[in-house]
Amino acid sequence: MPTGSGPSRRTVMLGAAVAATTLVSTVTGCSSASGPVLTDGVLSNRFGLDAPRWRMAVPRSGHPRGLVVALHGFGGSADDAFNLGFADAVETSRMALVSVDGGDTYWHARRDGSDTGAMVREELVPLALSASGLSPTSRVTFLGWSMGGFGALLLASDLGRSRVSGVVAASAALWLKGSQTPAAAYDGRSDFDRHSIFNRLSRFAGIPVRLDCGTSDPFIAANRALARQLPGVEAHFPDGGHDDDFWSGNVAAEMAWAAARL
Repeated sequence: MPTGSGPSRRTVMLGAAVAATTLVSTVTGCSSASGPVLTDGVLSNRFGLDAPRWRMAVPRSGHPRGLVVALHGFGGSADDAFNLGFADAVETSRMALVSVDGGDTYWHARRDGSDTGAMVREELVPLALSASGLSPTSRVTFLGWSMGGFGALLLASDLGRSRVSGVVAASAALWLKGSQTPAAAYDGRSDFDRHSIFNRLSRFAGIPVRLDCGTSDPFIAANRALARQLPGVEAHFPDGGHDDDFWSGNVAAEMAWAAARL
């Protein structure tokens, strides 16, 4: 991507909007002549993460139709959505895209004092809506894979249909019982019970949900169970595993699906 000519006028305007929304230590812009306008920056530390970085892609071709909030998997970062190719679908879908460093705490409040779910709800989403020129009351799509697939479902269930236009959960890290979970995912049985998607099914009323999971994925059984229990869900369970090849292979379809649910 060429950088020698400096950020575009629109990139500068996006940076100004971001700075007015929250404390950001850096804002930069970089994009190709035909691709989306790219910006990035750093959120505050008040949710327990040290300088969490965000990245954003906004359609160059015109005002975005809506916003997709992409949540990475365990061990990932804000770069993952871009590495998987989601920014490549921004122009065709006309959906703005934002991602953020979320650590490995499964996108909810934890015993260590961190709360990456609140970080997304209270800081990232308002920032991204403002920076993309969308109304602060616009509904958003939550999208994620693995840990982020669980996070997308969890945040949608927290905010409800008045704030959420759709959920795309790929290979969502779901467990049917708290005894099956790794220690990194929950702080004990009560934490699991409080945040289990299976205990929140009624909260998805009126929210379109898409589940994508490969048949060789270790989470396929739990994803199939959720598809059976969640009314109106659109489920896709083709061949595939729990890997980048599967997630990147669904990018175009998932972004188009998000755009169609506005």
